Amino acid sequence: MTVLLVALGAAVGAPLRYLTDRAVQARFGAAFPWGTLTVNMAGSLVLGAVVGLPAGPAVTALVGTGFCGALTTWSTLSYETLRLAREGGRLPALLNVLGSVAAGLAAATAGYALARALG
Repeated sequence: MTVLLVALGAAVGAPLRYLTDRAVQARFGAAFPWGTLTVNMAGSLVLGAVVGLPAGPAVTALVGTGFCGALTTWSTLSYETLRLAREGGRLPALLNVLGSVAAGLAAATAGYALARALG
């Protein structure tokens, strides 16, 4: 049953990631990977909230592992950082990595704190 919950969450998270990335990139351009930053922050916020509830194993599998796992993307962050380093120089690449990690941690912390305050 857990595998099905993970698959269901991923079936929603993956297309949402793609659509969000495309929408953000269309709005702000492709020079900097704003779409990936957006989905990674959103996923971190949601995952922080799931951990802060605390949620049961079914919700954790569905939302935490499935949805957030498919919504967020470390591999794309890595690829886009490499692309930035090759095309734009080391500073944009460094800002992408540091900004993404800091924003992700801040979003997860905010989600956790919000869930604890409301729960």
